[in-house]
Amino acid sequence: MRIADDFELHPLVLADLERLHRELHASGELRSQETLEGYYKTFRMRFGPDALLSHDGGDLLSLVQEMTRDGMMYWLEYKNDDEFPAIFGSISGGSAAKYGFYRRRETGEWTIGTGRAAQTLTAARAVELALRNRQQLVVASKLLDDLPAGAAPEAYLKLQQDLELQAPDIQDSIWARKYLSLIHPEKLDHVHALPQQCFHLVKLLQEPLTVKGRYVHASRFVSLGRALGWPLNHLTMVLSQRHGIWNDYWRIGTQAGDTGISFWDRMRRESIVAIGWSKLGDLSEVLADERPRESIRDRLAQQYPHNPSVTSKWAGQITNFCKKIEDGDIVLACRGKKVLGVGRVMGGYQYSSGEEFPHERPVKWIDLDPWELPTTEGLRTTVHKIWKNYDNLVAIEQRVLEPVQPENGTSPPPPGPRPFGRWVDGGPIGRIQNLLDRKGQAILYGPPGTGKTYWAELAVRNIAALWNYGVQFDALSEEQRQQVTGQRPDAFVRACTFHPSYGYEDFIEGFRPSVDDGSLTFALEEGIFKTVCREASKDPKRRYYLIVDEINRGDIPRIFGELLTLLDKPKRGASVLLPLSGEAFAVPKNVFVVGTMNTADRSIALLDTALRRRFGFIELMPDPSALGDAVIESIPLGTWLTALNEKVTEHVGRDGRNLQIGHSYLMSGGHPIRDFGQFARVIQEDVLPLLEEYCYEDWDALERILGPGLVDVARHRYRAELFEPEKKPELIDAILSATPDVSASTAAVEAEDASEADTTEEEDDAESEEP
Repeated sequence: MRIADDFELHPLVLADLERLHRELHASGELRSQETLEGYYKTFRMRFGPDALLSHDGGDLLSLVQEMTRDGMMYWLEYKNDDEFPAIFGSISGGSAAKYGFYRRRETGEWTIGTGRAAQTLTAARAVELALRNRQQLVVASKLLDDLPAGAAPEAYLKLQQDLELQAPDIQDSIWARKYLSLIHPEKLDHVHALPQQCFHLVKLLQEPLTVKGRYVHASRFVSLGRALGWPLNHLTMVLSQRHGIWNDYWRIGTQAGDTGISFWDRMRRESIVAIGWSKLGDLSEVLADERPRESIRDRLAQQYPHNPSVTSKWAGQITNFCKKIEDGDIVLACRGKKVLGVGRVMGGYQYSSGEEFPHERPVKWIDLDPWELPTTEGLRTTVHKIWKNYDNLVAIEQRVLEPVQPENGTSPPPPGPRPFGRWVDGGPIGRIQNLLDRKGQAILYGPPGTGKTYWAELAVRNIAALWNYGVQFDALSEEQRQQVTGQRPDAFVRACTFHPSYGYEDFIEGFRPSVDDGSLTFALEEGIFKTVCREASKDPKRRYYLIVDEINRGDIPRIFGELLTLLDKPKRGASVLLPLSGEAFAVPKNVFVVGTMNTADRSIALLDTALRRRFGFIELMPDPSALGDAVIESIPLGTWLTALNEKVTEHVGRDGRNLQIGHSYLMSGGHPIRDFGQFARVIQEDVLPLLEEYCYEDWDALERILGPGLVDVARHRYRAELFEPEKKPELIDAILSATPDVSASTAAVEAEDASEADTTEEEDDAESEEP
């Protein structure tokens, strides 16, 4: 699509934008033009140029600068309700100093500047500044009034220059940019930060202008919105949905210093980017320091004393690689001027002992065909952030959008694991592994039936297989599988379940009774966690995992005892004396714990504070999409479950979100159930008892959730007779009576159409058969 003479949209980009627009529209996230106009009118009535001119003195100061619910700055940054939702571009972040001057919270004094440069203003001076800002806002708005609709890029450049001359104090403020976009929504988009504007243009494969200013790129977005026929608000929301908040671009060298030895083959094969400086050792603990760059610089000075002139530069590059590069960033593996691979970062820093390039980040490779950047940069560095040359960024995004198949036919490795232990997708397994790498312990929590135990077991056995054997669990030999999950003390994965009577003696060590020559004796025995730690300490190159199911049902302080402190990553390896055996005991660095907890039993807010601080948490909620397109007797399972949970959340009480029904109740063997009899049993034997427990015999609430067809309020019972086989039609009606719109859902209608088509085909086949 040609937007303007210098702006042509790539067909794949256009298709993506149109798809996202349809999806956002269908979900109700995009407001109609009429609704948007209502919001703009509301804002103009309160804060438009005419409204501002009707206030003076302290009244104006309060209206414009006070951070109150009726103040303009509050509406610009924080207001988010039915009257004025937060859909017009964010200006959050930073302090109130971005408004030019502000009232200090502690003293109530008007202040300008920050830190040592902060100055207290008199009330008169504050009023004077408010009046000046008002005048410049009015002037800026008049300049936009005079800007023709659909103005050319040159007109927006002129607008920027005029603003700099006539509204110098407010033209480069992000709040004024948002203010003017609300007054002139047809001429200014809702992307208010210049870096974010450039980011969106790069993602659209357009080179931003090198001219600085918050208004110079607006013509590009206005032209695109007009070509698509969308309000600029719609365009901004679609761009945010497609591009996310931000990602950076990094060049990573693949050669070892002056030796010329390339490590690209390993990076490609193992789906990683990696850097050298192997003498530094594992930097995981250093990265947690308050000033990691200084700590790394100290290590460099000790381990590489012959290179003091570059120590500081090296420290910066290493810190960038380990800490500044974030998930989702784009990396380029380079050898000199040549780009060997383009990939997306999929996880945090990890260290591979014994490797010459031991500091690693997992990557999903996108493009592996060698090419060169249009503009050379970063040749003399190992880790270089690409940001100055927009032609390079656009070229990179072109490769991300359209990966080139190498001439030798070699394609990027498929998404999934890499050898030596990294699961690179963004699903639950990848999230669990990233959290374990960062904290050492993770807890999966959520309502019942959301797959917490399933994902814990699946993740741990695959991660253990990957780290210890380099392949997923299913690819292991039978002997290797036994080593990973077998019932043996040296297995890489062990499991236990906490309950009210589970104690320290079960988990760490304790005396247990036994009969010896007819006499009752007590022997000191190891608990499961001590056994795992002992095996792990004997084999530090392997990784060991313990799954603790129902972790919230145990008395955590009593079970862990003094070892809870040793779970902290910085304290791994430190030892304590166990009170019973008197042995020195430590939690090795290669032991990881994954717990599960049901929030229907207990909120994470009620967990022991020390436990919460040492564990990371991953929430698993009901996922109707896991049920796919499964439809049983005109009931689309995913749509029905969504509707049911909406009613649970509404009627169970303030904790209703944690008491929803999980999707796994409607699954069997990893697939959605397809048989109505099984569906009926799930409702009768799982869903109804669970909801009865949630509602504490409140049959009125149960009727509001399940409908009168299933609940007999007067007799305080379920209509059990409906679950007899001959009552199937009545049961279907009763199930749907609480959520009748489910039968009008797209999934239900499409399933009915498919069923009718199948019936027609069967009839046609029958008519064509020979007698």
